[in-house]
Amino acid sequence: VQLVESGGGLVQPGGSLRLSCAASGRLFSIYAMGWYRQAPGKQRESVASITSGTSTNYVDSVKGRFTISRDNAKNTAYLQMNSLKPEDTAVYYCNARVDTGIVENYWGQGTQVTVSS
Repeated sequence: VQLVESGGGLVQPGGSLRLSCAASGRLFSIYAMGWYRQAPGKQRESVASITSGTSTNYVDSVKGRFTISRDNAKNTAYLQMNSLKPEDTAVYYCNARVDTGIVENYWGQGTQVTVSS
């Protein structure tokens, strides 16, 4: 199973970006999916998660600004990020709990998000 992220880049404060995470490979189902981020010198933190039933959870610092969603038919999760702030600058990683016959966590390679004027 591979998770491929896309959509990162450089954006000015107050701007928006939409990240995508597409899962591919032999799998039976995907349970929870989530987005994490890691800024330089900091630990990786959970940003948002979504269950297979579309229940969502967010870290307090992004509530009201970020929205996680998923398209189960495409095995893809999205993170819509609005009102971006410089402190959102980080490498964003996708995570998915996938059933391939064995249920395991998989990680994407990461995509850089830089918020700067």
